Amino acid sequence: MKAVASKSRMGSRGRPEQSRAAILRAAVREFAREGVAGARTDAIARAAGVNKALLYYYFKDKEALYEAVIDQVFGGLTANVHEVLALRLPPREKILAYVGAHFDYVASNPLYPPIVHGELMRARRGSTPQFERIVKQYFRPLFTKIAEVLRDGQATGDFRPVDPMHFIPSMIAVIVFYFSSVAPVMRLMTGINPMDPERLAQRRASVLDFISAALFTHPAQQPEGEPK
Repeated sequence: MKAVASKSRMGSRGRPEQSRAAILRAAVREFAREGVAGARTDAIARAAGVNKALLYYYFKDKEALYEAVIDQVFGGLTANVHEVLALRLPPREKILAYVGAHFDYVASNPLYPPIVHGELMRARRGSTPQFERIVKQYFRPLFTKIAEVLRDGQATGDFRPVDPMHFIPSMIAVIVFYFSSVAPVMRLMTGINPMDPERLAQRRASVLDFISAALFTHPAQQPEGEPK
C-alpha cells in the first residue's frame, strides 16, 4: 500500500521537487533521442510517471521544458568548470584541470552531447530562440575565463602565443567531438565499446596530452654538450 501511495503522490503536486526532477530526467532522454521537433510531451510525462496536466503545471509548454533542459545541460557544465577555473593554480595546471573537468562532465552525462549538437544545428538554421541566451549566459563567460588563463600562460612563458578565437573552439572540439561523433563510429569499426571506463580513461589521457603538445612551450633547452 505504501508503494502505491508513494507512486500516486509522484503524479500529483504533493512532491514538487521530485516530480519536477523526474520530468527533467525524462525530458533529457526524450530530447536527446528525438530532438526538439520530434520530442513529445506525452512520452515525457509517461516516462516520468506523471500526467500531462502536472507536466504543464511545472512547464507551460514544450519550449519551456526544453529551456529547462538546456539550463540543466549547460548550467551543470559551467558550474563544474568555473569552479576549476577559479582555483589558484599555475596556468599549465589550471588549463589541464579545466580540460579534465570538461571531459569528465561530458563522460558522466552521455545524453548531453546530442542535446548540445541538436541546439547548435538549430542555431545554424536560425530557428532557435534559445541560442542567444545560451551564448550570453554560458558560452561567453566560459570563453572569457579560458582566454584569461591563456593570456596568463603566455605572460609567464608557459604557453605558446595562440589566438583564443581559434584555440578555444579547437580545444573544446577535441574534448567533446569524441562523444558526439567519434564514439559511435569507433564502436561500429572496432566492435569495442568506446565508452567503457578503460577506453574513456585512455581517451582522457590522450586529450590532455594532445592539448599539452599544442599549447605548452617546450622545456628549456639544455646547454650544448650535456646529455639529452
